[in-house]
Amino acid sequence: MQAVEQPILRDIVLIGGGHSHVVVLKSFAMKPIPGVRVTVICTDTHTPYSGMLPGYVAGHYDYDEVHIDLSRLAAYAGARLYRDEVIGIDRANKKVLCRQRPPVPYDHLSINIGSTPQLKPVPGAAEHAVAVKPIRQFNERWLSLLERVKQHQGKTTIAIVGAGAAGVELALAMQFRLRNELVALGRNADDVSFQVFSSTAEILPTHNARVRRRFEQVLAERGVRVHRGAAVDRVAERQLMTASGETFAADEIVWVTSAGGAAWLEQTGLSRDENGFIYVSDTLQTVTDPNVFAAGDIAHMTNYTFEKAGVFAVRMGPPLAENLRRAVAGVALEPYRPQTHWLALISTGDKYAVASRDWLGFWGAWVWRWKDWIDRRFMTKFQTFPAMTDNASSTPPAQSAVALTQEESLQAISAIAMRCGGCGAKVGATVLSRALSNLHPVQRDDVIIGLNDPDDAAVVRVPPGKAMVHSVDFFRSFIDDPYIFGKVAANHALGDIWAMGAEAQTATAIATVPSGLESKVEDVLMQMMTGAVEVLNEANCALIGGHTGEGKELALGFAVNGLIDDDPAKIMRKGGMRPGDVLLLTKPIGTGTLFAAHARFAAKGRWIDAALKSMVVSNRNAARCLAEFGATACTDLTGFGLLGHLVEMTRPSGIDAEINLSQLPVLDGAEVCVAMGIVSSLQSANVRLRRAIRNQGAMVTHPRYPLIFDPQTAGGLLASVPADHADACIKALRDLGYVHTCVIGKVVAQGDALEPITLIA
Repeated sequence: MQAVEQPILRDIVLIGGGHSHVVVLKSFAMKPIPGVRVTVICTDTHTPYSGMLPGYVAGHYDYDEVHIDLSRLAAYAGARLYRDEVIGIDRANKKVLCRQRPPVPYDHLSINIGSTPQLKPVPGAAEHAVAVKPIRQFNERWLSLLERVKQHQGKTTIAIVGAGAAGVELALAMQFRLRNELVALGRNADDVSFQVFSSTAEILPTHNARVRRRFEQVLAERGVRVHRGAAVDRVAERQLMTASGETFAADEIVWVTSAGGAAWLEQTGLSRDENGFIYVSDTLQTVTDPNVFAAGDIAHMTNYTFEKAGVFAVRMGPPLAENLRRAVAGVALEPYRPQTHWLALISTGDKYAVASRDWLGFWGAWVWRWKDWIDRRFMTKFQTFPAMTDNASSTPPAQSAVALTQEESLQAISAIAMRCGGCGAKVGATVLSRALSNLHPVQRDDVIIGLNDPDDAAVVRVPPGKAMVHSVDFFRSFIDDPYIFGKVAANHALGDIWAMGAEAQTATAIATVPSGLESKVEDVLMQMMTGAVEVLNEANCALIGGHTGEGKELALGFAVNGLIDDDPAKIMRKGGMRPGDVLLLTKPIGTGTLFAAHARFAAKGRWIDAALKSMVVSNRNAARCLAEFGATACTDLTGFGLLGHLVEMTRPSGIDAEINLSQLPVLDGAEVCVAMGIVSSLQSANVRLRRAIRNQGAMVTHPRYPLIFDPQTAGGLLASVPADHADACIKALRDLGYVHTCVIGKVVAQGDALEPITLIA
């Protein structure tokens, strides 16, 4: 995450990670506007480039070659990426409504979500057809279909509904790939057959006759049967029916037609055409609301008519970026005039392509190589980033091109003025109360005075027979999503309570928030604390107070109180391991190196997604399970890494331990990152503990060796369990959702050597 040097004055929110929006992100990366924050809301981290998808289906490209990593691109642009599904827009309050998180406020909004299959008008299509749109979800559907065909014994018939360029190109790409897959399995390539259904008398109706004839030849040569004038009006399991009354059998039905706007747009009040696409003016602003823009397939320009094709979505990117800049500056926008002629390069699956432009058509293997060169050059713009010494302008916000009201101007001047220290650095009471007004911390009977009381401190009751457990954690944000950061911070703080075998009772928060306009500070605080309170509530831990101040970077921590039986024998501690115990780890390691790589734009977005998914998993149920199976010692993995925490366990236990490096559960991408030499800033301090390793000289070349020093955030539990309970304990933990739980080593009697840890390859 990049530190914000300028107070935030305006928010641009991008819904969707389509072709237009990736161009906008790259534009703002190369030329950011001081005081303007960009946020992308998208369900997927990797967005596909439609021009290369047929080549991917055919097997000519791998996944990363045809997908733009939104996580890396957003980080490079200094933008926030929110992984969530948009379900609506509250235009009156200028907020985007999401399925999983609090509403996201905007000053200017842009929609680039592509099109959605309109399957409802055709009975059975939604249940029995594989829809190509939306393209961002196509990969999972394609891989499932691919696996079904490979597993299907005997012949497989695949029906492609839609004979436009997309349908024909996809049919040929799928055929090429599936025939090769069957041959590789030792089967007959002719076990798979294709049929294409066209609702019109022609295939590729928007292209010239010469191009249509060439594709008719290719389809005939490949044995693809084409049904003309065969509009499919009903679908059943392995069967489709046409308007003329004919019935056809098909094992797989792929839908490449009838796309329109997403259903959630209906409630936005934005003017749309009969297919649900949003009407926009020449400036790409919606005709309904000048603060809302739309581009790509979802946009219907009122003054121009053209195909729903990726080339136009890409071409809309620069004028969209320019007009978003102009909108925040409060100056006149510029019209976008789409080209009236364009070149389409349509592949035939076998590294051969056909070029189509107006009346012109030509083809050959050289056309495919030309298309491949164009596509790869386009993707390089979003996969390889030039080095930048400073990703933000040094221009003071008061002098930047951001249009502000008089009140906002006064707030901006205050935000960039020299900030006070001490209590003068607190967030204002009004902002704080508004930000916290929608939070609903869990209520506990043992909280006498809590968050809603105007007293100086909270008062809680310790029930009879219970002892109090205290812990505190605090760190700055490492991701640009305050909601997810709040979840991770709360989960991390609770980890010490669970590791002791206690139950959380109360928490007080301490947070720092970057300065800015009051509304921006309020939103960040609300997003962050909403995520945190959701985690605390799930743990039945009452938020009873806290302190919030201004700082350069977003940071959050908690002082947590827990309750445990007033019996020292029932407390899970670090000391207590016994020879013969096995060592269990409940979560994979590698968060330190992954987020260090993320800060350098070197981590794949899916690696970061997987790491965050692990970090928001609570250790509460794992701790209970370990206690039930007689764990003799336990700790949660945090900043000192696996080795540091293990040393803290061996010393008070008076034993030695063996760790099997090959058995360590590791997050995807962690080994790649340490192999590139990317490690956390705390790694060097943790490496000093290598003196505790008996045979470290022989192990330093092992690819997982650096990861035993990797500092963890919201890591798993490391515990020693009697060997005869280990298998049952592991099964129980995995059933609870800790799917990576495994034995990573064992406890042995203390030897004569000073080094207590032995590593095994």
